[in-house]
Amino acid sequence: MNTVSSLNDIRPGQKARIKNLLSTGSIRRRLLDIGLIENTEVECLGRSPGGDPSAYLIRGAVIAIRSEDCKNILIYN
Repeated sequence: MNTVSSLNDIRPGQKARIKNLLSTGSIRRRLLDIGLIENTEVECLGRSPGGDPSAYLIRGAVIAIRSEDCKNILIYN
C-alpha cells in the first residue's frame, strides 16, 4: 500500500514517485520544467550540512531543492 507524504520525508538513498505538486506560480513552472510530473521517480542523494537544500536525482539530473519547496511536492513512498 502506498502512503502519501511530502518530498521532505524521504532520506538519502530512498526513492519515491511524484503524486502531485501543490506549488503555484514560478516555482511550479520550474519544477514542471525539470520533469517533476506525476509518476516521476525521485531519489534523495543527500542533504547539505545545514540540512537545507537536499539533492535529488530527477530524470538523470541532480537537482537541489529547498525544504520549503519540497513540502509542496507530494509523493508515494
